[in-house]
Amino acid sequence: MTANSGIGFELAAQLLASQSNTVLLCSRSRDKGDDAVRNLKARGLAGSLDLVILDVAEEASIYAAAKHVEEKHGRLDHLVNNAGIAAPRDVSVFEGLDKSFRVHVMGPAAMVEAFAPLLQKDPDSNPRDNNTTTTTTTTTATECRTPRVINVTSGAGSIALRAASPPGTVHYRPGIGPYCVSKAAMNMLTACQAADYGPLGWKVFAFNPGFTASNLSEINRVEHGAQPTSVAAAAMVDILEGKRDGEHGGFLNVEGQEVW
Repeated sequence: MTANSGIGFELAAQLLASQSNTVLLCSRSRDKGDDAVRNLKARGLAGSLDLVILDVAEEASIYAAAKHVEEKHGRLDHLVNNAGIAAPRDVSVFEGLDKSFRVHVMGPAAMVEAFAPLLQKDPDSNPRDNNTTTTTTTTTATECRTPRVINVTSGAGSIALRAASPPGTVHYRPGIGPYCVSKAAMNMLTACQAADYGPLGWKVFAFNPGFTASNLSEINRVEHGAQPTSVAAAAMVDILEGKRDGEHGGFLNVEGQEVW
């Protein structure tokens, strides 16, 4: 999980409350990643933590990270794709779409492909960790292990909401086309991954955290009504613990299902 700030950081903190969990915290920046690790360790949490340097927009970085995880941890239980960027400004349409798709679509697609062999590994064959989650993710050794993938998307990726929203509402702001289009594509990517990996016993979800305080944009602030990161993180912990496996392949939010 890319987790040096925001929802990813809070999710890592909640997972680390359990001694049986190992969180592989991913960061593009070594300095920011080290800061996140120090801040998490300062909380005295019971779980184990490892920093993985990874740029989800670069294919070579993704496969290098997968190799590192295999060599150090042997396997992976769950994968959380939560890297995100706001709609690029002052760039061409081509460049804006390219940046958004690299982070929201191409990266998550490559993450699943690169880490699939580790998610498929039998825990007994590589008993190096208890529970491991990569929060792009942690490995959990259980008698019947179910790999879970969460693609963190947005209500802005809902075509139904966009079509039904009148001008001036949150889903109709000008200039956010590349963000909306890439998140809609992420939703379809999730549906495809659910179809591809579901027969192998995986559970795959698109998850909309809702309007949450983060560094995504200047709008995502508590003073503007954004919910604390703890709300979305707690819902994601429930998903990783199997409490929403019946919604495999769905477009989830904190309380239920989103419209596609």
